[in-house]
Amino acid sequence: MPDPPYTPGQRRTVDNMDNRNEVRDFLTTRRERLTPEQAGVPFFGGKRRVKGLRREEVAMLAGMSTDYYTRLERGNLTGVSHSVLEALARALQLDEAERTHLLDLAETANTPTQGRSPRRTANRTTVRQGVQRILDTIHAPAYARNGRMDILASNRLGRALFADALGSGASFNLARYLFLDPRSQDFYPGWQTVAADCVAALRTYAGRNPYDRALTDLIGELSTRSEPFRTWWATHNVKLHHTATKTMHHAIAVDLELTGEALQLPGDPDLTIITYTFEPASHTEQALAFLASWSPQANAASDQHARSGRGPASR
Repeated sequence: MPDPPYTPGQRRTVDNMDNRNEVRDFLTTRRERLTPEQAGVPFFGGKRRVKGLRREEVAMLAGMSTDYYTRLERGNLTGVSHSVLEALARALQLDEAERTHLLDLAETANTPTQGRSPRRTANRTTVRQGVQRILDTIHAPAYARNGRMDILASNRLGRALFADALGSGASFNLARYLFLDPRSQDFYPGWQTVAADCVAALRTYAGRNPYDRALTDLIGELSTRSEPFRTWWATHNVKLHHTATKTMHHAIAVDLELTGEALQLPGDPDLTIITYTFEPASHTEQALAFLASWSPQANAASDQHARSGRGPASR
């Protein structure tokens, strides 16, 4: 289901990451988007007073009692079996990302309180030397990020591509750039799609790591400072990012059409390498070649700026 466009003036309540609230809102929004026709439920005309399916219709499709489904939709997944979750996923026609999110929410609901703590590796601010070496061997823009969209390391072309977002630093947060830096809307001509996908990815990560304090702080900051973020966060949409084609408008290389490929690292499960590919003999290939030749000059200027003792340029 496509993400709704952001319209200025919309206001939604942004929920915290309490598990019962997350379950309730996720199941409710999935039920409300599914029509009787889509679900194959007989409809005999007349005015329906509910948006989407009724609870009893979801219960019938999932093979459970209405009372039991109502308990689930109210946020109580304690003790629910895997087979019940799978039946519910089929009834609500969840895609791969949504099904995974539901299983993550159920795992959190059934994790003992003493086991509820952020992953030890989730708060890293740097990457292993081996990861940086992998990035440096890629002859295309590439970076490593965590689930909170912190760009922790990049290769030379990656730094040149995201020069505005990086400024004079070595890392940045992609979500903050998208929602708090107006230049991102020039950099991404398809900003609405990129931004909505970013929110969906953060929601997916929140399902796996609901007790990540840094994530909670990030969501709170973006919810307070960005109405588009607040609106999309309230949709509870989730997405698994494997590959996506984007157009980027770079100040030096102009328009680039790049396909991002997500590579998982078994030794660093909290990290994802994103590398951008392009069509051979295309304008994008030529533009990146120019960007590669320009990059050393930009890096040298940045180093000289830092040695001069001046702080980062105001952004």
